[in-house]
Amino acid sequence: MAKDKKKKSAEQKAAKVAKQGKKAAKGEKKVKTKNADADSDADENVDLDAVLAAYAEQQAKFLKVTEQPCGAPSPRSSATFIASPSNKNELLLFGGEYYDGLSAAFYSDLFVYQINQGEWRHVTSPNSPLPRSGHAWCRGGNTGGIYLFGGEFSSPKQGTFYHYNDFWYLDPDTREWTRLESKGKNKSPPARSGHRMTYWKSFILLFGGFQDTSQQTKYLQDTWVYDTRENVWHEFKLPPASQKPDARSSFSWLPHESGVVLFGGYSRVKASVGTKQQSKAGPQRNVLKPMLHQDSWFLRLSLPAGDVPPGTPPVMRWERRKRPANVVSPSRAGITMAYHKGRGVLFGGVHDVEASEEGIESEFFRDMFIYNIDRNRMFPLALRRPKAGARAQAKAPKLRNRGKADEEELLRNLAALETKGAIGQDDDIEMSFKKEEEDSDSEKKQYPVKFEFPHPRFNALLTAQEDTLFIYGGTFERKDVEVTFSDLYAIDLNRMDGVKELYYVEPANMNAVLEDSEDEAEDEDMDLDEEDSEASDVEEVFSPSTRSEAATEVTDATSAQDQTESTEIETEKLASQDPRPFPRPFESRADFFRRSTNEWQKYVLDYVREASNLSIKELRERAFQQAEERWWDCREEVQALEDEQEAAGIGDVVSLNDRAEAGGGGRRR
Repeated sequence: MAKDKKKKSAEQKAAKVAKQGKKAAKGEKKVKTKNADADSDADENVDLDAVLAAYAEQQAKFLKVTEQPCGAPSPRSSATFIASPSNKNELLLFGGEYYDGLSAAFYSDLFVYQINQGEWRHVTSPNSPLPRSGHAWCRGGNTGGIYLFGGEFSSPKQGTFYHYNDFWYLDPDTREWTRLESKGKNKSPPARSGHRMTYWKSFILLFGGFQDTSQQTKYLQDTWVYDTRENVWHEFKLPPASQKPDARSSFSWLPHESGVVLFGGYSRVKASVGTKQQSKAGPQRNVLKPMLHQDSWFLRLSLPAGDVPPGTPPVMRWERRKRPANVVSPSRAGITMAYHKGRGVLFGGVHDVEASEEGIESEFFRDMFIYNIDRNRMFPLALRRPKAGARAQAKAPKLRNRGKADEEELLRNLAALETKGAIGQDDDIEMSFKKEEEDSDSEKKQYPVKFEFPHPRFNALLTAQEDTLFIYGGTFERKDVEVTFSDLYAIDLNRMDGVKELYYVEPANMNAVLEDSEDEAEDEDMDLDEEDSEASDVEEVFSPSTRSEAATEVTDATSAQDQTESTEIETEKLASQDPRPFPRPFESRADFFRRSTNEWQKYVLDYVREASNLSIKELRERAFQQAEERWWDCREEVQALEDEQEAAGIGDVVSLNDRAEAGGGGRRR
């Protein structure tokens, strides 16, 4: 019975994949096929221009920008999420879509999340972009603000698609949108979605994406640069023989002081296949196969030399990088990356496997990695539970609270004397400082902290504000059920002391996913029983000599692979081999800078251009920047040392020399 049920669900899943191409595109867009059903045919008659005009007319009824507290945004995917460049207390979320299995809804909402208050605010405006998903936005670099381009909109049944090529500017302080029209004869980028944008100095860089037509999905590989000061677009054109990345979408696009770094992405390429009954010389049919890119590229940028007219684009050159060391495995789609102080933070993703009987099977991930851009290397991040010494530190607030109580009693007595009242009859006297403390305590909400990463998903939205990573939403699939999350989490990238759950609501169709998981567990148990019964047959087929030969081949292959990996590791320079100061285990950035400030100031004077013209304050700032970058680059090796010491029962290590220099009274032995 379970086998029949499993086979039936597999047939339904395969039919759905062939009809919509849903699993292959992985959330980018369900590509319309020639075998559309009757509902899709009726949906093709929808006039998208009329629908968007109705949206614009309804939006024009708002007379001014308004902002009101609200609940959490409704579940959505393919939205954009960014930390405000002007307010460290705010995160911004815009647009997206939600597919309930029957129809798709698109949004044009702008939400602002207040970090300190833990509250969402909804912004309405008479002039804002129309509903869309798959768009891209980024910070404005030196010019400030947020820039948005492109995206897509579709009919409810997704029979027809509409791609945008409009360009917008959002003032994060006033919440006002402004549509930008490029000056001069220069064209703007064509309509697209699934592209990426980032900044370099006062320029906006755009690359890739895809266009959905009624016939096919076309992936793009063009590069565009926008001058924010001159309000003009430039297309970066290369000679035919020049190297450049392949067409793709959903890649990582990270800013760098010398340009932009590209990693990964997704596309579909043409391939010729034939059936098993056909011979090699027989007829072949063309299909589109999904391709997960694991390559890395660097777009080197520099300002043109000499006197150039205003609006001249920067000098650009594509450089192919080596494949990152310790790249995420297996390769996966829908992995998202946020930029944080010169490095990328990766989370989630999905890996599809072609199964013979059940169509496409997907494995979802919840792990997190750091991508060191300069060293072109990835390493995993792990959560760390608080040490045992944290219990003793938790008692300190009680002592401080007792001191505050004594101070409050003293001030209460003084207030009673000033009012010539008896001590003990002043309970009704209100003190401003106490009220402020109560207000501040009430604003600090308590959130549950978990020591495991959020539920596996792909296409989650990531952004980093200061040293905190925020994760919003994402998508998870089980057979024919698609779950769209609307939860919000915060992770301290410095401490990695757990995942703070800021908001979570159980998705409506999560119960169906759990039921499918239970059914699969039962089927796996039955399969294991069958495998046990077949084990004896396998033992008879393979004799001891055959097993020894197979083991020898596996050992040779493994040793060759280990030798290759060891060669790659040996060619890479470890951070500890750098002669610059190296952080100690459990040492914070501030302590690391205080200990090595003289060395970093000398380093800036020796190696940084125009350092002799810097003031003392500017020199210390440059030195702190160098120390901070060094601290982050060494995190992988330092965390390994910390883990070893924690396993050995060693806590924070303090040097006696440093304690003596700081006046701590430590003796030298």
